[in-house]
Amino acid sequence: MIWIKPLVLENIKIAFQSIRGNLVRSVLTILIIAVGISALVGILTAIDSIKNSITAEFTRLGANTFSLQSRSMQVHIGNKRYRSKNYSYISYFQARAFRDRYNFPAVVSISVFATQTATVKYESKKSNPNITVRGIDDNFLQTAGYEVEYGRGLSFQESFDGNNVALVGSALVKKLFPKDVDPLGKFISVGNGKYLVVGVLKDKGSGFGSGGDQIVLLPFTNVRQYFPRPQMNFRISVMPKSPQLLDAAIGESEAVFRNIRGLNTTDDSDFIVEKSDNLVNVLLDNIKYVTLAATIIGFITLMGAAIGLMNILLVTVAERTREIGIHKAMGANSHSIKQQFLIESIVIGQLGGLLGIFLGILAGNGVSALIGSSFIIPWQWMLGGVVLCLFVSLASGVLPAIKASKLDPIEALRYE
Repeated sequence: MIWIKPLVLENIKIAFQSIRGNLVRSVLTILIIAVGISALVGILTAIDSIKNSITAEFTRLGANTFSLQSRSMQVHIGNKRYRSKNYSYISYFQARAFRDRYNFPAVVSISVFATQTATVKYESKKSNPNITVRGIDDNFLQTAGYEVEYGRGLSFQESFDGNNVALVGSALVKKLFPKDVDPLGKFISVGNGKYLVVGVLKDKGSGFGSGGDQIVLLPFTNVRQYFPRPQMNFRISVMPKSPQLLDAAIGESEAVFRNIRGLNTTDDSDFIVEKSDNLVNVLLDNIKYVTLAATIIGFITLMGAAIGLMNILLVTVAERTREIGIHKAMGANSHSIKQQFLIESIVIGQLGGLLGIFLGILAGNGVSALIGSSFIIPWQWMLGGVVLCLFVSLASGVLPAIKASKLDPIEALRYE
């Protein structure tokens, strides 16, 4: 079996000579294969980057965080939608009662949405009317994944007494305050109220357009007073001390809140428990359809490349018929002739695959750079691309190789 190795190397040399002899056709085929592989590897790498970015964004909320929210029910009959019931909102008193009565090793926070169209002012400067204002308590930063860059958070007394103090996002600070001005201790106007800045939040990022740093956090009792509206709906967030206690914490929270809401044992819960990773799972589940579409696109392109490669090899067989006859006359058997053309097909396929993998990694990580994710080397997709190119090469080269191996040496020598 030792004699096979030099024969394979010789066939590889012949394959490269053939590629140089038919440079334009070979390069075009290599590029077609490269486009197919780069589309596949690039899109799948970009999807992996998006998955990592989504997971990282929501991990900031804490993998063991969940919230209690009100819900509404809709009934679909055919293409029509009917409102069957609106469940009651979570009131201020219910939220406070839950925080007081939830005796579990966990951190509980209360928050309420005020507006996302506020204009914030400091002296003569003001922001665009797109600032989110939210009412929070002293535990909100911990359960929501925010950190204070400098200054401090809200105290228990401030959040429950409704003091006019505020935490501001880093992007808003850059907009309102000159670089040489310390925002701490300064007063800003939010709506009709003036608030003392006691802390600046650490840069959190926009998180797919969420504007996470264009935000003002006020005491929730203050928001209740200055941003009143009927049926103000509060949100309760819970972070167990240990992730292992998550299921037990959820069960306990449901029991406590059902009691606060006055539900009987036979009544359905008129609120929902939403884990912080629920939205992640929904998004990742939907991304699988994009992955499927990318795979189909890549396969269609590779089918075109396979047809082009087969066409080149068939033309090559016709052009090298006399050469094949000389080889057979000198003792080459059908197996060696078949091997020669298969190796030529594999060489072209792998060249296209390597170029496609390189371009795909660049394209995929270009998307990764745009969304602020880390650089990814998709080893599984790279290996898949090599295997796929090998399959395409073999499928394209079998017919030309068989045709070349079956040529009659006498007829081949007479071929012009």
